[in-house]
Formats: sequence, structure tokens, C-alpha cells
Amino acid sequence: MSRATLRDVAKLAGVSVATASKALNGQPQVRAETRERVVRAAEQLSFSPNTLAQGLITQRSGTVGLLTSDLEGRFSIPILMGAEDAFGSDQTSVFLCDARGDTIREKHHLRALLSRRVDGLIVVGARPDSRPSLGELPIPVVYAYAPSDDPGDISLVTDNVGGGRTAVDHLIRCGRRRIAHITGDPGYSAAQDRARGALDRLAEEGLELSGGEVWFGMWSEAWGRGATRMLLDRDPGVDAIFAGSDEIARGVLDVLHEERIDVPSQVAVIGFDNWSVLAANSRPPLTTIDLNLEQLGRIAAQRLSAAMEGHPASGVETFPVRLITRESTAPLR
Repeated sequence: MSRATLRDVAKLAGVSVATASKALNGQPQVRAETRERVVRAAEQLSFSPNTLAQGLITQRSGTVGLLTSDLEGRFSIPILMGAEDAFGSDQTSVFLCDARGDTIREKHHLRALLSRRVDGLIVVGARPDSRPSLGELPIPVVYAYAPSDDPGDISLVTDNVGGGRTAVDHLIRCGRRRIAHITGDPGYSAAQDRARGALDRLAEEGLELSGGEVWFGMWSEAWGRGATRMLLDRDPGVDAIFAGSDEIARGVLDVLHEERIDVPSQVAVIGFDNWSVLAANSRPPLTTIDLNLEQLGRIAAQRLSAAMEGHPASGVETFPVRLITRESTAPLR
């Protein structure tokens, strides 16, 4: 069977080729009953528009790029999923390119995407610290998760300070009063922001941080184990631990199990990131802070679509996180 053409659709619907084209492209000068007749004919013939021809008319390729340096996909994949959901109704495809943290590779991917005439670009960082702007490009760009260092760009970020507050607030509402914070690399703005939010919430309740300090280290289970052992030596009466990531929280849980300290009846544990492969499969399943990255991806796609329509935005937009409650936290009896 040969592929149906627009002329075939027009003939079946009893209209001109021009009218069929206008009806399928949503042009307002077509009557509703005519549009319905054309759409029915297109469905009956399994007609698929020629996207190349459409692009020549609209000056659009129907594609956007997503450029990331997130090797594991922990942050870029949820953002990609959210962006694809938002673009789905417009039949826009997303090309994913991983620069692997390499500036030269990033430039190569950027040239490749531009040569394919993508209509816009979403840039996703591997860490939520400010990154260099790509500068002036012939297409709109939206930065997600890692903000651009140029205030003239549009950047979408998550609220890490609010996330730290939310985590500690949950522990306080569970009746915990001797709360410790074990987190990752102090060179990450996320580590500093989450700690600041946690300390601010403790101060509002007049509480001191268990262990006397924020335990900065590495984003790893090994660090979670080592820091928990040091914490227990310094304050055996700790009743809650806020971990700066789910990986760290898994290390915390390991040591508490080894020491036969029950979670959550004796010590409650909360993580950060809602990395489901870790959080949902922990023992017990881990209460954590979700970064809402799919929502971030959807909004990034919306901002990019608006820019492609001639309505660009600028500045940094901060979006809230959310608490995911599982069995590792519970009210203190």
C-alpha cells in the first residue's frame, strides 16, 4: 500500500488541498464541520503529515535539544520525562546529549544540535551550582537544575534551602529534639543551602544541632557510615538524622542496623533527592525530600515554548520541593 497524501485526504473529505492543509494545521478560517470531516478522512487513511514539508512552511524542525552533564541520569532523565510530557501535545521530539562534564564535548554536542536546526535547547547541570552561560545563540535556551551565571538567561532551580527546612520540620513534628545533619561536599551550594535551611528551622524551635556541627563529607554511603559512627560516639542520645542525600542516608541506616538501634522508634532517618532505586528499597523504606524534577522539566518546556513563540523570560525561578514519607520516620513514642 502506498502512503496516503494530503491530496488523498482532501479528495476523501470533498475539499480542496489548501482547505485540508488549513484544517489539519489548526488554521482559524476553516469551519468546524469541515475540519471534523478532514480529520476523519485523515484518520481513515492513516495520513501522517510530512514533518520536513511542515518545517519548511513553519521554519520549525519540531525538535529541541536537552544538553546535560549528568552521567548517571539521576537528574536529567526525570527532567527529560517532564519536558517530553509537556511537548507531547505539540509533537515535539527531544534529543538528549550527555557532555559528561567535558567542556569540549559540550561544544561538540551544541554544534551538532544547531546543525540539526533544533528549535530550542534545555541545559541541565550535574550539580545545582551556577554554570557558565552558553552566550548568544540563534535559538532560545532554558537552564534547568543548574542556573546560568548570566542573569539575562532564564534558569529554573529547586529550593534546597526550603528542602532543608522541610526535612527538619518533619522530624520536629515527629517529636524529635536531638537532630543531627550528615551531608556531602561543602563545595556544593546544595549542601550549604540544605544545611542552612535545617539550621534555620532548628533555631526557630530553640534547638541545638546534635553532635554540635554539620557533618560535611562526601556524597556516598561510605561517608554516611563513617559520619554516623563518629556522631554516635559524640552523642549516643541522638534521636533523628537528616542526611543530605539518599546515598548518605543508606550509609546511616547500615550503621544503625549494625548497632541494633531501631529505625524509626529510636532514631528517625530522612534523606534527600528521592532517588527511588535507593529510597524505596532501603530497609526500612526511606522518608526523603523529592526535588520535583519532572515538574521542573515540564515548566522548562513551557518556558522554552514561550521563548520559541517570541516571549522569552529571564532571571532565576525557584520551585518548591516536597516531602515523601516512608517508614524510616515516625512519631517518637
